[in-house]
Amino acid sequence: MNETIFIVIPAFNEGKNIGSVLLDLLHAGYSNIVVVDDCSEDNTLKVVSGFPVFLLHHAINRGQGASLKTGIDFALKEGADIIITFDSDGQHLVTDLPAMLEPITRKEADMTVGSRFLKRTDVPFFRKILLKGSVGVLFLFYRIKMSDAHNGLRVLSRSAAEKISITCDRMAHASEIIEEMHKKGIRFREVPITVRYTNETLKKGHGSYLGAFKVLTAMALKKIGR
Repeated sequence: MNETIFIVIPAFNEGKNIGSVLLDLLHAGYSNIVVVDDCSEDNTLKVVSGFPVFLLHHAINRGQGASLKTGIDFALKEGADIIITFDSDGQHLVTDLPAMLEPITRKEADMTVGSRFLKRTDVPFFRKILLKGSVGVLFLFYRIKMSDAHNGLRVLSRSAAEKISITCDRMAHASEIIEEMHKKGIRFREVPITVRYTNETLKKGHGSYLGAFKVLTAMALKKIGR
């Protein structure tokens, strides 16, 4: 594999988890790792600074979408051929990356999206309801058929990363990326992955009812505003 691969990791108050995430990635041979600290209030900056990675920092908390945009823009400027987005809380497995990368390196797709529903994964009941609801909303709004629309593990070719515009600073960026993918005609493939759940991660992002409501509201307002 001759392509230059960058991994972009948005992080907010992940001092407890991000060290082990970085160790796993580095031990697997991934060297171009970009961590975007979104003005964490814990020791995230201190932990990350001890690793041989690119560390970017937001002076104010802007949200996961903004952190991804910051990291992706940086990776493109540094010459990335392939960009992986990876969560900082330990949900994703490094062992899933080869299967995610294969369709891109073989030029069979320009973007891959991880799906926990294409693999036997023990998804908590209420999380499953929220995720399937989001899939239904995406189909209702944009006629996009996917099994798992809000998965943070993605791989983008350089051309795909250059085409996708992220304007939603917070959690609605996940739906925006899928909409952009569809609108820009980017070839994509869903790849089976495993997601690890903990009590801590279940409270975050789309996993909470409040988070899901905020995402749905943002999607609806964006759709109505056109």
